[in-house]
Amino acid sequence: MDVAEIDGLRIAFRRAGHGPAVVFVHGGAEDGRTWSPQLDALADEFTVIAWDEPGAGGSSDVPAGFGLSDYADALAGLIRGLDVSPCTLVGISWGVTVILELYRRHPGVVRSLVLADGYAGWLGSLGPEEADARLAGLRDQPEGTFDPTLPNLFAGAPPTEFVPLLEAISADVRRHSMLTALTAMAHADLTDVLDTIQVPTQLIWGALDARSPLSVAHEFDRRIPESDLAVIPGCGHVSNLEDPQAFNDILRSFLRRDGGVLPGGW
Repeated sequence: MDVAEIDGLRIAFRRAGHGPAVVFVHGGAEDGRTWSPQLDALADEFTVIAWDEPGAGGSSDVPAGFGLSDYADALAGLIRGLDVSPCTLVGISWGVTVILELYRRHPGVVRSLVLADGYAGWLGSLGPEEADARLAGLRDQPEGTFDPTLPNLFAGAPPTEFVPLLEAISADVRRHSMLTALTAMAHADLTDVLDTIQVPTQLIWGALDARSPLSVAHEFDRRIPESDLAVIPGCGHVSNLEDPQAFNDILRSFLRRDGGVLPGGW
């Protein structure tokens, strides 16, 4: 694991491979380890980088008053600091919300996007009632009881091979940091950003995603001008772990088309 100092914050990240840069942005109550199957598979053709957002994994705690724009600025700062701009950004769930805010504020660092099982904020994609209910449910959880296999994260039982990984990530969740991130997602409405995206965009969704249902995916696909939607059968919300082979195949195909590995581009 490497570390960079960005705007006074210690940002930890994993980096491997050589080639066009691909930056992975994890979901809420996770860290960069959730992208392990993608880093392992794609490092043969790409420079793959997975950050731990502020408050997660090996990164600094979130400062007081930290908000969505601060996550986006920190991520943009990391991309510039590693000299990989413009790059492809790959996000899942809350990571999609962070990427959309980054695109609003720092479009120049983005070459292309891969948005998986995500939201334009809970408020934007699910409405105020559902956003408030989800946030209240998180706040009601006692300290140290976060369950990485919460109902509706997977279409079925969590994949056995990834249960130790999920448990390890869960053990490192910092309650204050988790609530800071997910409060930002609950209050965010970035639907207006979707119409402004002018880079190639691959959407990847689990067909059985109950957290961010396919109706959200179709709204993204309708509003993002250069988007393509791929749906993975039998998968829930964490499609990159539930069917990593299918996820990686879609991702590699998109990256080869848009990432400079093969001629032609998008």
